[in-house]
Amino acid sequence: MSLQGKATNAGWIESLLVMATPAIVDPRIRRTRLLLQHALEALLKENDFDQISVQDIADAATVNRVTFYAHYPDKFALLECVVARRLQELLTERNIKFDGTCNSALTAVVLGVCDYLARTQANLGPHLEMAVIAVVRRQLLEGMRQSPSEAPVPPEMIATTLSWAICGAAREWLRTPDRGSSEEILPGIMKLVSPILAVAHAPLA
Repeated sequence: MSLQGKATNAGWIESLLVMATPAIVDPRIRRTRLLLQHALEALLKENDFDQISVQDIADAATVNRVTFYAHYPDKFALLECVVARRLQELLTERNIKFDGTCNSALTAVVLGVCDYLARTQANLGPHLEMAVIAVVRRQLLEGMRQSPSEAPVPPEMIATTLSWAICGAAREWLRTPDRGSSEEILPGIMKLVSPILAVAHAPLA
């Protein structure tokens, strides 16, 4: 790969490390959204996601339904924001910093997903799993769109395939009896998903 190609990859892959919602200037908006996110997290410790209503979330956050809908279109969008914030916190805990290579950012994403699924295993259901996939896919796609390429495969297809591959591999690791740590399984997952990422900047045949 040329130096220009490496720089291009580095530019869009760096955005993968920004897993949380964008910074919010108004502290009142940020405070309300965090209240709603924390309320949903607390409810998920005792209830399945399907059993939780918007009214339950609003009540737990001590706001009304109108306020909820002023910030989120539905509880699924709120769940995705919870996942995005937690993934970013896990990356911060690991003190992971972007070093200018594609693999460093992809490694961060894989470790973040493994850690998140491991910590939420007791509450891991289809909605939470789909929210993780959606968050990873969105970040991948946003990064690819920042640096368009002439790859023979549409970025939407690459992002979807890669997000499912990462989350599927992490989910299978979670199911493994006497599994090792996320660091131990990381090389294997990277061998699976790195070729998918490489397609994003593969030259036209």
